[in-house]
Amino acid sequence: MKKLTSLLVAAVVAVGAAQLCLYTVGEREYALVFALGELRDVKSEPGLYVKLPAPLQNIVYLDKRILTLDAPNADLVQTSEKKNLLIDSFVRWRISDPRKYWVSFIGNERAAEDRVAALLRDVLNQTVNRRTVNEITSREREKAMNEIQKGLQARVQDIGIDIVDVRLKRVDFTPEISESVYRRMEAERKRVASEERSKGAAAAEQIRAQADREREVILAEAYRQAQEIKGEGDAQANAVYAEAFNRNPEFAKFYRNIEAYKQSFGKSTDMIVLDGSGEFFDYLKNSKEK
Repeated sequence: MKKLTSLLVAAVVAVGAAQLCLYTVGEREYALVFALGELRDVKSEPGLYVKLPAPLQNIVYLDKRILTLDAPNADLVQTSEKKNLLIDSFVRWRISDPRKYWVSFIGNERAAEDRVAALLRDVLNQTVNRRTVNEITSREREKAMNEIQKGLQARVQDIGIDIVDVRLKRVDFTPEISESVYRRMEAERKRVASEERSKGAAAAEQIRAQADREREVILAEAYRQAQEIKGEGDAQANAVYAEAFNRNPEFAKFYRNIEAYKQSFGKSTDMIVLDGSGEFFDYLKNSKEK
């Protein structure tokens, strides 16, 4: 029994000693080894390590992962046109040099974020101040974000931080100028619409004029062809009449008189006053006598 008790005590002592002298480093963290308050070593590779018992040596862990700084409020920035913009951005960063990071912030992540946020505002102002609203919102947006990332990286390299990415989430006008900007955009759209309507009206007028010209040409050509056909028909009719009249002169005289009577009395309302002994009624008189 005493032997078993001794073994248990020895095991407990061994476990306690292991806890005091061994520590692990995970894949997502750095381990900083302090000896009597002085930073002696940094472990970045995951594994099991040996140290002296506290207080001779202590271990402090830092996050090795990519962190995100997303400011709760948008920054007020002025463009080269002296237009105020509200820019909402975020930064992805990580600890690249644990020693410099510890010296700069004593491991305080909130202090590191405050420093990065302040430097970001400075770089953001310098980048946007050189550009117009159109450039920062559309044409050079990607280029501006790259410039901000490089500028921010240059400012944080001495404090042990690496900037992974910078993004502009939203770019808005300030409320006091939004209305004037919208009015200007509305006026511009109306101007473009009016210009397009004018172009459409001019094009429609040209189409109508061209259609009228083509109509006149078609009608003139049709009238010419009709007159030609009519002339040919009249010529053929005259030839037939001439042949018929030459064969029977009496019939020709009769036909001409009938045509004259038809032209004179074509309607029931037509009235003509002539001397009954005139030549106009010779054929009727002669036909009665016959």
